[in-house]
Amino acid sequence: MTDAAAEEHTVDRSDRLVILASSVGTVIEWYDFYLYGSLAAIITVQFFSGVNETTGYIFALMAFAAGFAVRPFGAVVFGRLGDLWGRKNTFLVTMLLMGLSTFVVGLLPSYAAIGVAAPAILIAMRLVQGLALGGEYGGAATYVAEHAPPGKRGLYTSFIQITATAGLMLSLLVILGVRTAVGEAAFQAWGWRIPFLVSILLLGVSLWIRLKLAESPAFRRMKAEGRASSTPLKDSFGRWPNLKLVLLALFGLAAGQAVVWYAGQFYALFFLEKTLKVDPALANVLVAVALLLATPFFVFWGWLSDRVGRKPIILTGCLLAALSYFPLFHALTEAANPQLARATAAAPVTVVADPADCSFQFDPVGKTAFNSSCDLAKSYLAKAGVTYGNAPTASGATAVVRVGAAVVGSVPGDRLSPEEFGAARPAFEARLAAALAEAGYPLKADSAQVNRPLVVGILFVLVLYVTMVYGPIAAALVEMFPTQIRYTSMSLPYHIGNGWFGGFLPTTAFAIVAATGNIYAGLWYPVAVALLTVVVGGLLLRDRKDVDIHD
Repeated sequence: MTDAAAEEHTVDRSDRLVILASSVGTVIEWYDFYLYGSLAAIITVQFFSGVNETTGYIFALMAFAAGFAVRPFGAVVFGRLGDLWGRKNTFLVTMLLMGLSTFVVGLLPSYAAIGVAAPAILIAMRLVQGLALGGEYGGAATYVAEHAPPGKRGLYTSFIQITATAGLMLSLLVILGVRTAVGEAAFQAWGWRIPFLVSILLLGVSLWIRLKLAESPAFRRMKAEGRASSTPLKDSFGRWPNLKLVLLALFGLAAGQAVVWYAGQFYALFFLEKTLKVDPALANVLVAVALLLATPFFVFWGWLSDRVGRKPIILTGCLLAALSYFPLFHALTEAANPQLARATAAAPVTVVADPADCSFQFDPVGKTAFNSSCDLAKSYLAKAGVTYGNAPTASGATAVVRVGAAVVGSVPGDRLSPEEFGAARPAFEARLAAALAEAGYPLKADSAQVNRPLVVGILFVLVLYVTMVYGPIAAALVEMFPTQIRYTSMSLPYHIGNGWFGGFLPTTAFAIVAATGNIYAGLWYPVAVALLTVVVGGLLLRDRKDVDIHD
């Protein structure tokens, strides 16, 4: 098709069906996948109640991350099938796997009912979800791009980019609706299952729409001309010229895009709920409003990338995010929990302890008792969402917590009898709670004091960065690889970036915060990865917006 014809091309009925079917199916898959992340706090209680609270929450985040960990393997398995068997058939299979595994989670008994089998089955379902999602995105993006006329790939594929945010927004709205309908107590007990069970209805609708599709024209032409690869894995990763492109796609595009995406959507929600103690229903509403306002920009940046290129938009988004995350999250604290912000500034908290007395409080089997004076102090502060500094003291000394000018001595629980410890710990926690309250630290954010417009505005900026890096990414990746191995080659860097660099962001950031005591320290991870992508992409990546992807 000539450039003139491309300019005259409009989105006709068949184009709309391609975009709709690919987008609806992918929305449903992201909805299924995001339910878990949105309900991580409840899932901690339901499936990881056999371990301590801090370990349980980290376990819940790890189970969430497990789905991301296997996404690159799903990309390899289903990418190969997509290059051998066809785009349409492959993403029908991935959607079916995703929908059924999500439905099973809604039926799964809790830890209290079946013990360790509950988290084991849950993680197994997360792995199935991750494998399916690893094959879904590459298929949908490749399918739409291969239907798009020249000069329109950024615009066409940008509708696929909306699906991840739309899936997250749909999951938040369904959760909010069920929460409101059944009440918080019932939702915590059994209502959380309803959003998972609803996915079976959405799966049926999506399958019905996708069955109406034909195979992509580029794939049919490649097959007809006998140019298909019989060894897509070898051709993608066993030959240096293509492997070099895969590595550039990962470090020069996908890694930075992924951390900006997850920081702007998932980590922001975790930060509001877990760190700032904002009411979960209110936090979901604020995030959903910001997502709704920012979503059209996915299409805008995709459209603009057809004119100025993919690379400048994606790398600019990464750079802006890296430079502004710290001031934005500080501003988010002041807007969402102003009492916490004032208290932190007026009465900073410091744990003064013997470093040898402090442990990294993560116990995979839930059997270790973190009862040293340092561990007890840090555990309480972490659960209270209070940021704190660390200062050393003499070897063997009992830890103390400084809250402004007040000093609260901790309890050397590892040196006390069970009876003594049972009485001393509640007394210490009561003294520390009183000192924190006296200094103005709130137990949770006061919903009446949340500056809703400002919170939405900050979240909008964070999601705007997401739209910059994510809107053009599908077109950028598709254009880097030939038709014979496109599904396989583009899927792996995308899912290593989004499955590993991005998917592990909440767990990594939470662990950094727990280790340092600084609620903002976890932001160093997305900042560093985003800057890496700016450097690698800026120096080594060539923009390919004008290439013919049908060759």
